[in-house]
Amino acid sequence: MPQRTLRLITDTTTDDRPIYVAGNFNNWAIGKEEFRLEETAESGQFEISLDLPDSLTHIEYKYARGGWEGVELGQHGENALNHSRYVDKDWSVPDQVKVWAGAGLHYREEHLPKIVVLNESFEIPELIRTRRVAALLPHDYYETDKHYPVLYLQDGQNLFDEHAPYGSWGVDKQLASMAGRGKGDVIIIAIDHAAEERISEFTPSFKTKLGRGEGRQYIRFLAETLKPYIDGHFRTLPGAEHTGIGGSSLGGLISIYAGIIYPTIYDRLMIFSPSLWVIPKIPYHIMRLTHKFRGKIYLYGGEAESKSMVSDMLRFEEELKQATKSQLVEFKVVIDPVGQHNEARWGEEFPRAMEWLFFG
Repeated sequence: MPQRTLRLITDTTTDDRPIYVAGNFNNWAIGKEEFRLEETAESGQFEISLDLPDSLTHIEYKYARGGWEGVELGQHGENALNHSRYVDKDWSVPDQVKVWAGAGLHYREEHLPKIVVLNESFEIPELIRTRRVAALLPHDYYETDKHYPVLYLQDGQNLFDEHAPYGSWGVDKQLASMAGRGKGDVIIIAIDHAAEERISEFTPSFKTKLGRGEGRQYIRFLAETLKPYIDGHFRTLPGAEHTGIGGSSLGGLISIYAGIIYPTIYDRLMIFSPSLWVIPKIPYHIMRLTHKFRGKIYLYGGEAESKSMVSDMLRFEEELKQATKSQLVEFKVVIDPVGQHNEARWGEEFPRAMEWLFFG
């Protein structure tokens, strides 16, 4: 089993988060202590020795500070490509990282939310399936009698799990940071996706480019089964003006659908990089329901995600404005010229969206 040493040069004056490495040698698991880099005697220089399997001749890897929400970025803030090395080649040249996602994200451990798994197999009678559902409660939830707004988020596996295969939003740490600024009084409900059935559940139940999905049953579960359960078991503010729904990619698409079908339940929509290409034209009989919507919609997308991401978002914004014909609907559209389609970027956008939707 060969042992090789990775070396990294990066600035440490403005970011004191620990640095980890993840790659094809450890199943891309970030945040494990055995893969934490140690600073050398030279300030800003780090290294780690890796015991590599004999069968591995080539490795790919990335660095991250704290977790995937702090993944390394390119010098202009764009997504960085994986590093690549051959085991039998020279490893003396160090890697360099100048920009990290989530730079400056500092929080106190005591401000981390209380994560309560409601059920590993929460029943979805509308789909005859079960799902893990978790609640992220304010850090002082059990010490107060406050009632809180609630945000329902899709793809729960990617929200706070350090070992999520595609990275994590780092919602728990973002909420802790927000709590330090006096803006952490919110409950997040994280609903895991359905793995193989994810596409079907997150596709609306009318004609789309992916066919007719099970979206109608899924959003019915959220509005008519899960929300009453949450309101009955936690101190929530149940009104629409205090209730939000959101997600990214197909999770953003199904959240739009939920907001349209249930405009009197959700007044806050957090939509990141929505897969609007699936529905180039929302049917009129669906769009006309939006005249009841009176809330706030946060739309984020990156120009580096796809050729149509931004244009699709702007088209949707215009269609919705025409359909609602209401001055009471507020839009905030954020376009990142170098933004790509990944969890780390959505996690970075999360606190900005939260503050505008619930504390603005």
